[in-house]
Amino acid sequence: MTASDPITDDLVRTFDEVFDRAVARLAGTTEEEYLWEPVDGCMTVRPSGDRFRADPVPPEDPVPAPFTTIAWRTWHIGADCLRGYLRFFEGEPGGGDPLAWPGTPEAGVEAMAEDWSRFRARLTGLGDERLMQPMGALGGPYGTETYLKLGLHALDEVAHHGAEIGVIRDLYLHRSATR
Repeated sequence: MTASDPITDDLVRTFDEVFDRAVARLAGTTEEEYLWEPVDGCMTVRPSGDRFRADPVPPEDPVPAPFTTIAWRTWHIGADCLRGYLRFFEGEPGGGDPLAWPGTPEAGVEAMAEDWSRFRARLTGLGDERLMQPMGALGGPYGTETYLKLGLHALDEVAHHGAEIGVIRDLYLHRSATR
């Protein structure tokens, strides 16, 4: 970022604040809380052999949407969104199991932070001129959309899922008072 890239600077500063707030809200999360399923049919991160994997997103949007755990939401922010959006940048390697995710809160927050760091670096590296241009062929069906729109979409994902994590933590902490 430079003084000549005020849009990029504002976007990244806002993203940093939102991401830091989400990570702060996860501080002290226990393993029980991370995987807590407050209702039947939750989507979560489950043991699968020698690792954990996130339940896949349903192919169609069921109504109502399945409730998801803190673990699933950290996977969604990190791997599904931020890491997944890297496919729109030149030179980003693909591969790996997109559903693989840590089964502990500490490792989940660390993985989410790594995904954020990579996405943030790519977004920052664009600068204002490229940020305002369409993604082109790398964008596939979103090729006419700008990198700014991608950045704003990622910001929205982190903000609203981070807030949902906070609400789930509040419900978990107050669960005995509501029974």
